[in-house]
Amino acid sequence: MFDVSFSELLIIAVVALIVIGPEKLPKVARTAGAIIGRMQRYVAQVKEEVNREARFAELQQLQNEIRQGAESVKSSIASSLEDSLPEYPATAQPKLRSQRKKQAASSGVKKPAARPKSSSKKSVS
Repeated sequence: MFDVSFSELLIIAVVALIVIGPEKLPKVARTAGAIIGRMQRYVAQVKEEVNREARFAELQQLQNEIRQGAESVKSSIASSLEDSLPEYPATAQPKLRSQRKKQAASSGVKKPAARPKSSSKKSVS
C-alpha cells in the first residue's frame, strides 16, 4: 500500500519536532498512533464483513444447487415410477396411487410409493 522508508520517517519526525515543538510532540504522537490504530481496526473489520458476506453468498448458491439436484432426482424417480406403472396389472395401479395419496396427505410431502412385489410363483414339477 504505502512504501515509506526509514529516511522518509526521519524527515517527518524532524519536521514534526520543529513545527509542533518538543513539549507537545509526545502527546501528538500518542494521539496519531491511537487514530491510526482505530483506522486499521476499522479496515480489518470491513474486510472481515466483506469476506463473511462472500462466504454466505457462496453457501446460499451451494444450497440452491443442492435443492435443484434433489428436485431433479425426485422428479426423475417419480417419472420413472409413473413410466413403470403400466407394466403392472390394472388392479395394482389404483392401489399404488391410493397409497401415494395417503402418504402425501399424512406427511404433507409427496413421496413416491414403493413398488409392489410381483406375485409370480415358480411352479415346482
